[in-house]
Amino acid sequence: MSQQHYNLAGIGAGPFNLSVAALLDKVPDLSFALFDKKRSFNWHAGLMLQGARLQTSWMKDLVTPVDPTSPYSFLKFLVEHGRFYAFINAEQAAISRQEFAQYLEWVTSQLPQIHFDSHVREINYRGGQFWLRFDDRIISADHLCLGTGTQPYVPEYAVTHLGKQVLHGGSVLNSARDFRGRRVAVVGGGQTGAEIFQELINERWGECESVAWVSRRDNFDQLDEAPFTNDLFTPSYVNHFLSLSREQKREVVAKQKLASDGISPSTLKEIYQALYQIKIVQGKDKDYLMLPAREVVGMHKQGTHFQLTVDHHHQTQEVLDADIVIFCTGFKTVIPACLESLADDIQWEGDGLLSMQDNYQVNWTYGNRNRIYAVNASRHHHGIVDPQTSLMAWRSANIVNDLVGYRLYKLDHPGFVQWGIQQRDKQRNVA
Repeated sequence: MSQQHYNLAGIGAGPFNLSVAALLDKVPDLSFALFDKKRSFNWHAGLMLQGARLQTSWMKDLVTPVDPTSPYSFLKFLVEHGRFYAFINAEQAAISRQEFAQYLEWVTSQLPQIHFDSHVREINYRGGQFWLRFDDRIISADHLCLGTGTQPYVPEYAVTHLGKQVLHGGSVLNSARDFRGRRVAVVGGGQTGAEIFQELINERWGECESVAWVSRRDNFDQLDEAPFTNDLFTPSYVNHFLSLSREQKREVVAKQKLASDGISPSTLKEIYQALYQIKIVQGKDKDYLMLPAREVVGMHKQGTHFQLTVDHHHQTQEVLDADIVIFCTGFKTVIPACLESLADDIQWEGDGLLSMQDNYQVNWTYGNRNRIYAVNASRHHHGIVDPQTSLMAWRSANIVNDLVGYRLYKLDHPGFVQWGIQQRDKQRNVA
């Protein structure tokens, strides 16, 4: 039996690698496949909370920004499912995560190059090829695209307590959620923390004895959705960002937090209105605490509940008792274990991150012949846009263009803002 060989093997079949695959599908002479250890497609299944919506436009789908005629666009999905007119008439400012997940699953079903229940155990390099070992076979590939996603992050002090009473927000829907009579603490002041607090005060998971929402931020800050803030999520800005030094990039990313990690204004308004109805109109004496400017720095088991040690930024330390603790503390990039045998040939940044090129290639010893691309592993190099869906089609087009060696997709999209120093071809004549 002949050995299976691909020009490109993708590790992981989440949205970002799925975007690469959808754009590659129009290149008939290039063979590719995506491999994912999951048994079937799912996207943040544990976060499909009632009413949860995307924080970016549905037009920024897998393909449309670089190929609006693609058969894998969100518009095509709407037409195929007879939703187009109803979708338009609904006049939604943002679509639900559930519908976007349905779209992603539909695209996945259209691409036979995607293989689930295919766990890549090990990747070796020899003879000018990558060799991928699975439980039941070995394949070879010229190039790789890493898209294994992120893993839930919880503070180190909480890791040993994870279980039925201590959860990560990303998997809350995968857990038992009968919180009747329980004291619940939500840790994290971003969108997920807001959505879970909203579920709790609306008593969708039972009537809690108390709910406390703790945030390190000085307030429950909304996402900055101003037009010129959204210009940070454009190719012209990313091209400017790439010209900055590593230290400058760190400083800039820190300042741009609310451009990508704030709470949707509509969610904040719904929470405020719910509290008004519950506490003022209905006159219920609910123990709902919103605790900004605080950081949970430790926790320990006290009988059947937990005591959280909380540092107030401007005052002193306090203790918070909780039966259930839900950490909405985000996700972290993790380099897949299957790359371990290549680690010595890969270049790393000082903090253990992949050393990246502007075209999303990983710097490694044999990169001039066999390339390793990575998606959602380059926030330190490409900026706040990297983990977002806003520019995933543009990033995928960069990878595809680099892979095929010519400009299959247009990448230049000038904006209104001149982010860097302008080089003028003509000078004014001064009389």
